[in-house]
Amino acid sequence: MPERWTPDSWRARPIAQAPQYPDPQKLAAVEKRLSTFPPLVFAGEARQLKKALARVAAGEAFLLQGGDCAESFAEHHPDNIRDFFRVLLQMAVVLTYAAASPVVKVGRIAGQFAKPRSSPMEKVGDKELPSYRGDIINGHEFTEAARVPDAHRQIEAYRQSAATLNLLRAFAHGGYANLASVHQWMLGFVKDSPQSRRYFELADRISETLGFMRACGLDLESHPELRTTEFYTSHEALLLPYEQAMTRVDSTSGDWYCTSGHLVWIGDRTRQLDHAHVEYCRGIKNPIGLKCGPSVKPDELLRLIDILNPDDEPGRLTLIGRFGADKVSEHLPALVRAVKREGRTVVWSCDPMHGNTITSASGYKTRPFERILQEVKTFFAVHLAEGTIAGGVHLEMTGRNVTECTGGARAITDEGLNDRYHTFCDPRLNAEQAIEMAFLVAELMKEERLNKARPLAAAASL
Repeated sequence: MPERWTPDSWRARPIAQAPQYPDPQKLAAVEKRLSTFPPLVFAGEARQLKKALARVAAGEAFLLQGGDCAESFAEHHPDNIRDFFRVLLQMAVVLTYAAASPVVKVGRIAGQFAKPRSSPMEKVGDKELPSYRGDIINGHEFTEAARVPDAHRQIEAYRQSAATLNLLRAFAHGGYANLASVHQWMLGFVKDSPQSRRYFELADRISETLGFMRACGLDLESHPELRTTEFYTSHEALLLPYEQAMTRVDSTSGDWYCTSGHLVWIGDRTRQLDHAHVEYCRGIKNPIGLKCGPSVKPDELLRLIDILNPDDEPGRLTLIGRFGADKVSEHLPALVRAVKREGRTVVWSCDPMHGNTITSASGYKTRPFERILQEVKTFFAVHLAEGTIAGGVHLEMTGRNVTECTGGARAITDEGLNDRYHTFCDPRLNAEQAIEMAFLVAELMKEERLNKARPLAAAASL
């Protein structure tokens, strides 16, 4: 029998990637204060997302998860939130219409402030300082003062998350997501891109369809699914003092929920079986993500599934592969076969970003678009070969006109990276590259659907 779980039982376990705060009393005071703040999301919303993810696990929907590598206090602006939302809506429309599949939209937003680091220290020239771990922990500026973990940053992260969520809810349910506005979602700087023609052709077809429905006498205003959308938030549950402070009992069920986001995930660096992050996540009832890198073995993954989803609840667990284009075909099939053999219900999602990070000749951390795409293609190919479901993609992306990932239809070069390289951590797809990725994924989804339909059609003809 597993040990009794409480919101603070993780504190008795070893913990990785934990910042060392210089003032434990200040940290405790911040945690106590946060525990009195209103929840950012609600248990009913998390249950609704879990039901949607259960449809993804059954092959009846597709998961689109994306957003910033790490949110920034300095870049918190309504235009940035709006532009990200617009791009995600465009991607979802492309996938829904072109691939004939409902899309579950989950943002890496309103809580994605903490980042695991490969090294605790960072060196610039002859100077070495503690690594930047995200705005919820310390500052990006390369100074001794900025790199000291500051507990009060958790309060600022909460406030920014609340403001972001308020705006996102207004966009999702206040008319901005109306399909009649599908032409207006295109960002200005993308209108002259190679992707704009394809998108506007699709938007024209949607508008024609809506016009036909009206002509047939259908009252589109009576169908809220055409005027609003469901949008959920997610982040890595890395800073456990903050997550514990935001963990509340649901009054309707008596269950514990993390109210800082609808879905939280465990990173590839913190998924140790007997460590704090797995212990915390096993007890909350939210949908949980688990990042799976090249080092995870099939037996270890099955043990993690047993801990995190012992009742095999559909929609509870999303496995997010992040292997790299050159490693996914080596590692993913064995994991898929093991999970399938044991009959476990999971969502399989592809994070093609983290395993494809390189340092360019000009010294910038970047991700080649062709490698990102290759990992996605291999992900779909593996699931087709194994008879399992390629359920979603997990992308680091932005609505801003950045130059951080090379390649794409406009072919950003190594030399062009310094034009608009704005990320504080990892390189992101810009809006144009994100829309291009949506079209490419839609083609893979259509191909997958046709390949699975052919045996059925052949059997029916016998």
